[in-house]
Amino acid sequence: MRRFGLIVLILLLIGTGVYLYLNRLDRAEGTAPPIAGAPPSAEVLARGEYLTKAADCAACHTVPGTNKAFAGGVPFRLPFGTIYSSNITADEATGIGNWSDEDFLHAVRDGIGKHGEHLYPAFPYTSYTQLSRSDALAIKAYLFNLPKVSQPNRPNDLSFPFNQRWTIGFWNAAFFKNQRFQADASQSPQWISGKYLATALGHCAECHTPRNRMFALQHDQELSGEELQGWHAYNITSDKVHGIGAWSDAELASYLVTGHADGRGSASGPMAEAVDNSLRFLQPADTAALITYLRTVPAREGKLPVSVDPKPAAALASSDYAPVDNAHADAMGAKLFEGACASCHQWNGKGQQTSYASLLGTRAVNDVRGINLTQILLHGSSLRGEHADIFMPGFGDAYSNTEIAALSNYVIGHFGNKQGTVTPDDVAERRKQL
Repeated sequence: MRRFGLIVLILLLIGTGVYLYLNRLDRAEGTAPPIAGAPPSAEVLARGEYLTKAADCAACHTVPGTNKAFAGGVPFRLPFGTIYSSNITADEATGIGNWSDEDFLHAVRDGIGKHGEHLYPAFPYTSYTQLSRSDALAIKAYLFNLPKVSQPNRPNDLSFPFNQRWTIGFWNAAFFKNQRFQADASQSPQWISGKYLATALGHCAECHTPRNRMFALQHDQELSGEELQGWHAYNITSDKVHGIGAWSDAELASYLVTGHADGRGSASGPMAEAVDNSLRFLQPADTAALITYLRTVPAREGKLPVSVDPKPAAALASSDYAPVDNAHADAMGAKLFEGACASCHQWNGKGQQTSYASLLGTRAVNDVRGINLTQILLHGSSLRGEHADIFMPGFGDAYSNTEIAALSNYVIGHFGNKQGTVTPDDVAERRKQL
């Protein structure tokens, strides 16, 4: 019996040692590559504002339409419950106004809150861990210079055992590597800056990289696309069929800055938020650096592959005001499109009032699952790019699940030249993402 107890004690000591070793912190301050919009010579608040936008903090910490910037409360609906973002204004009682520099760094780069509690990785400390001390504290300085908002944090609604924060320590031990950004000396300065923008500040992987059953990023499938909170974050690897490998630099720059590229589509959902809150503010040199890095991401098909038909026969044969095949005019989807969509998007998909309404070449209408298409039809879409404010109303209140499914499948067939597979049950599930 004593031998058994001794073995258990040894195993516990070994396990504790392994746990502590895997949760070790990188104490290095870190060095950031040059960022055109935030040079070291700039005043700290100006740097902080630019870096805060590049890091897209507003999208997660500001509820749209509330005028309470960075006050938190944005819901993140996950399979095991809902996490709400926290108040990161300088309010001392409900925000982070009494946080020291070390408290802030510990949270942003290590995923540990002021009172030693583990933060959920819905907050992308898994990417922000690469930030330099100087950049992270410039963001803090900017946040602390903004108006304070008194708004208590909303409690998370998570099922057991996910509501036990201490378990995140084991998750971190398995999936989180605490380290500062490492520059690759074999690459150009532009590429290095682009990687920092994409992986540390912009944390593109948090949405565009598949996750495993434990909700950890699958780095061997980096940026190959994932469905998150009911939206499809598309493949942005260099794959020419399923990713962005066939896009020109001009198309990529236009999409990042304005939310639209002719023949490629317009951003919607979380990507539209990224354009609105972050990407449109990047200086051209930083946008170019980001594109340079994305060009080198290994080509991968991804688990949700979408191939685009740039010349769908039915759409190209149609006119602005009439479809080519009137034999199907009595179909439910065609009737719904005629009544609600044709006046803006036109039967040939070119878009009547703005190119943002063009449907040709977009991945949303080429995805047979209709993930983003259904979300847009249900909840609408809004986009504020560099040169335009675009809005499309949602039809979720007007149409049933059966009607939305029929409309989705018609659009996929007419503008994507594919057989859509959207079912009423799919639509019902996506309604929950509102």
